[in-house]
Amino acid sequence: MPSTDDESPLRGVAQSAEATATYLTDIQHVLMDIGRRLETLQHETRVHLRGTHVEGDRWKEAHLRALPVEAAMKKTVRDLKRAVDDLERLTFKRRAHQEKVNALPAIRREKQLAKARKKNPAQIQAAPQNSSESTQGVSAATGMGYGNPTSIHDMKRKSA
Repeated sequence: MPSTDDESPLRGVAQSAEATATYLTDIQHVLMDIGRRLETLQHETRVHLRGTHVEGDRWKEAHLRALPVEAAMKKTVRDLKRAVDDLERLTFKRRAHQEKVNALPAIRREKQLAKARKKNPAQIQAAPQNSSESTQGVSAATGMGYGNPTSIHDMKRKSA
């Protein structure tokens, strides 16, 4: 598909999450302004159409004639509000995608290291242990556990 000159600026916007967010926010503001104007037009149209009586009309005929036009205007305003909400959601999803892409190399490195550790368990370095814990036989973090004293009578006496 041949590219036109109109698409080239948007290509740069699409490549940056911040530029995309700014562009979509600008579009959202324009659509919100259009929405306010459409709501005003909807109200004024409703007042005019319901007030238009033809000679020989019964009480509700002007109202019934106006219903299809009012329904179409209401649908248009509703769809515009949904479009504004969807633009906001799109902005958040674009930023989340960029964050995920930025975090991906670190995740892949971690998976590669885990895979290497799994293949060669001899290369795993043991965590350094505190020398005071190993001499006392009591782990300060876990309290009582396997290999630790099971009662207070089995514990060694500490000097005061």
